Amino acid sequence: MGFVEQEEREIVIKKNSERRLTVGATPPQVLVVGFAAIILAGALLLTLPASVRPGGEINFLTSLFTATSAVCVTGLVVVDTGTHWTFFGQLVILTLIQVGGLGFMTMATFFAILMGRRIGLRQRLIMQESLNQTSVSGIVRLARHVLVFTFSAELVAATILSVRWAADLGWQKGIWYGLFHSISAFNNAGFDLFGEFRSLTGYVEDVTVNLCITTLIILGGIGFSVIVDLFRNFRSPGRLSLHTKLTLSVTGILLLAGTVLIYCLELSNSLAPLSPQGKLLAAYFQAVTPRTAGYNTLNMAALRSATQFLIVVLMFIGASPGSTGGGIKTTTIGTLAVSIWSMARGRTDSVVFKRRLGQEQVYKSLAILFMATTLVITVSLLLSVTESADFLAVLFETTSAFGTVGLTMGLTPDLSTAGRLLIILTMFLGRVGPLTVAFALARPRHKFPLRYPEEKIMVG
Repeated sequence: MGFVEQEEREIVIKKNSERRLTVGATPPQVLVVGFAAIILAGALLLTLPASVRPGGEINFLTSLFTATSAVCVTGLVVVDTGTHWTFFGQLVILTLIQVGGLGFMTMATFFAILMGRRIGLRQRLIMQESLNQTSVSGIVRLARHVLVFTFSAELVAATILSVRWAADLGWQKGIWYGLFHSISAFNNAGFDLFGEFRSLTGYVEDVTVNLCITTLIILGGIGFSVIVDLFRNFRSPGRLSLHTKLTLSVTGILLLAGTVLIYCLELSNSLAPLSPQGKLLAAYFQAVTPRTAGYNTLNMAALRSATQFLIVVLMFIGASPGSTGGGIKTTTIGTLAVSIWSMARGRTDSVVFKRRLGQEQVYKSLAILFMATTLVITVSLLLSVTESADFLAVLFETTSAFGTVGLTMGLTPDLSTAGRLLIILTMFLGRVGPLTVAFALARPRHKFPLRYPEEKIMVG
């Protein structure tokens, strides 16, 4: 079967499937409802007395906030994970992180494969939406690769971290900490068990912890389709897809620029007490973690305002499509940058790596940017009314929630009830995606062949 015939066949199958799905629910609607159901189930489990340590307050809003943060792989917490929750509560949080990071449809596929069940077309369409793929072709195979790679990476990292932390905490605690933080880091969640909201500040100069955690964050954040493409074309880089090339290019630029800028801005401030090696490690770690991870080795509140705003920008961009991270995504900002550069040079086509980007992709990127900016601005304005905090701290918190990052300048534990609800909503929208929510709320319409006359307006 030729490529054109295969493509036409997929279009027909998709249209017929979507027509059947509109009777029930569309894939975006299933994703939105599915994530909401998992969050509610997690909140109920965390409300059980078995989840909270003796003397700890059992509060549904606290449980809902924590469950939302875990499923949305954010890491913002209103109570300390290591001291408030029991082992059972921490296990519930870890399960929610894994399900939320991979997507509930990927986990459902995992159990279906174990039970030998067939994956139907409806499930494949939902998986396509969940993994942000352009075709249902090979979607189950991709899900298998995702699962194998995820569990392998987490197991290797858990072993390394367990050996490292066993020396400080003992084997039993070291193994649990290694497993918890490897899963949390790979899924870009940022939950930690060290207590007192310290995150990884006690290991700011530890090479093993820094490199292991940052590697997990990057692997979880570049996107599963990119990882599969790299494995398939490892010996033939020229055959890599445009998506992979653009993702790796933007990711590399952001990591390098972030490390250099943070190093320069903080050299005489928070980096001053550290050794030369520690300075580089800390700057690199703080450049990686805004990719929606949430861990930090430096006190965010002690950074310069310029550094904090730089981290806001990095958090807003976030990770890559089809990954465990959030934000507007690296390819979105890459597409817009290429389009602006092409327009500035007088070109009608947006070209990168000798490939032309479709206008539909540019329009989608603009829609994502506009909706994300509107959401962040609106929530920031509302939080500036409900909370008594500096506006930069409010903007930092909102962007961290939207980008499912988890970094905070110390505002999260002191949020009011209204503030907590706003952050819960922002985390949910950031994980599912504003565009997905818009598609879920919109009525499916068939394309109408009529096109209206074009007329120019003045812009700029």
